[in-house]
Amino acid sequence: MLAGCAQSTTGTAAPESESTPGLERFYDQELSWGPCADYATSDMDRSAFAADTFECARLEVPLDYAQPDGETAQVAVLRQKATGDKVGSLLFNPGGPGASGMSLVASLAGSLATSPLSQRFDLVGFDPRGVGASTPTIDCLNDAEWEAERADLDVDPSPAGVEQTEAENRQYAQQCTERSGGADVLANVGTRDVVRDLDILREALGDEKLNYVGYSYGTRIGSAYAEAFPENVRALVLDGALDPTQTTVERTVAQNAGFQQAFEAYAADCAKQPNCPLGTDPAQATAAFQALTRPLIDAPIPAEGGARTLSYPDAVTGTIQALYLEELWPVLSRGISGLASGDGTILLRLADIYNDRAQDGTYGNSIEAFVVISCVDEERITDRAEQAELIRRANEAAPFRDDGRGVVAALDPCAFWPAPPTSEPHIPQVEGLPPTLTISVTGDPATPYQAGVDLAEALGGSLLSVEGNQHTAALQGNACIDDIVNAYLIDLQLPAEGASCTL
Repeated sequence: MLAGCAQSTTGTAAPESESTPGLERFYDQELSWGPCADYATSDMDRSAFAADTFECARLEVPLDYAQPDGETAQVAVLRQKATGDKVGSLLFNPGGPGASGMSLVASLAGSLATSPLSQRFDLVGFDPRGVGASTPTIDCLNDAEWEAERADLDVDPSPAGVEQTEAENRQYAQQCTERSGGADVLANVGTRDVVRDLDILREALGDEKLNYVGYSYGTRIGSAYAEAFPENVRALVLDGALDPTQTTVERTVAQNAGFQQAFEAYAADCAKQPNCPLGTDPAQATAAFQALTRPLIDAPIPAEGGARTLSYPDAVTGTIQALYLEELWPVLSRGISGLASGDGTILLRLADIYNDRAQDGTYGNSIEAFVVISCVDEERITDRAEQAELIRRANEAAPFRDDGRGVVAALDPCAFWPAPPTSEPHIPQVEGLPPTLTISVTGDPATPYQAGVDLAEALGGSLLSVEGNQHTAALQGNACIDDIVNAYLIDLQLPAEGASCTL
């Protein structure tokens, strides 16, 4: 799976509300705000959360909405209050699934300091259940196991190789279950339940209607909320969309094609630069990349002065990390040049970012949460022939990341999950939903452009097309985009039909 790009399907269960028996105490709760230091889960958070402009709290929600009198979960929330005439709260989710909304708002606050959004809205980030500072927290691997997982190739297509990989995936599912608090926790961490939490959070913040900005997988939360609680929506900005009608197979293949498109765009740009490590002919870039990376399968190379090594999976992962943002293309060129000269440091550090590894060697839980939430949200593939076909199509769509060893038709961890999926692909039913704003970037590798077109149509909302090569674009300093987003969120002013911006 490719993390940070959200693979989830829209919930279909009947929504809960403040009038649902047993949920009144959750909707009526008052949040106890205080300092944010104890909510930090990384060194970066510890530094950012220390600002006295932030306050944090925990929202109590049912672990299982079918048993509101049973065990509870706690959703961690960070807020920066509006500095002017307040419209309401503006909630953010950065995607994943598994990324921290608290960290996102803490990092955005500085760049939005002079934005009208900071004046008119309380900026609110939350860690969805199981993620980051929320509890119970998803936990599958310790730091040493993470290092071993990253070095594990899983490229043997023989029956013995498939059996070994499936044994590892079965063990992964078992460890996630044991270390995260049991099957009941894993059964209820999907988008279906996050949406219910979000509505309780809206009420606890004192907002009659929801204002929300969702990136990547966060668009799935937004569209699922729109279906579950259409009359509770004021404004939704959905940036880097997933098409809620796509199957797991369709989305995976489309996403791989998106990363191949991004790789080719990078290669074309690289070919114009002096000393491009992939050569001067973009048509040969994929073959050149394969020639550099595939030898790592048998012979990893040193990184960080010999303290670590770069494996084949990490070389590909580091490349994928750099393809999310055009600004990282020069870094990718230096990384591939390093690979060619026998130094894997840059690609390894890019892979560290992707895998949520801190400089001290500790890991956050974002990738573990990605897998766990995806297993609850996605359709299961339990037939090896179907799995083999998916991998074959994915490799054809993105040959730059094909290891060349043949299809390993091993079932992934989701096939061994202890709880059934809670969602399925479908067209959202959103009667009563006010106008929404979907943003889609033409060269988005992780959530291809057409998915945004389709989501905007499914929600009956507006589409802002953005020309560029990166994953998501809102509130990142582009005046054309940000002015449209601000006008919509503050005044509910939608862009003209066919509106577009350029990065």
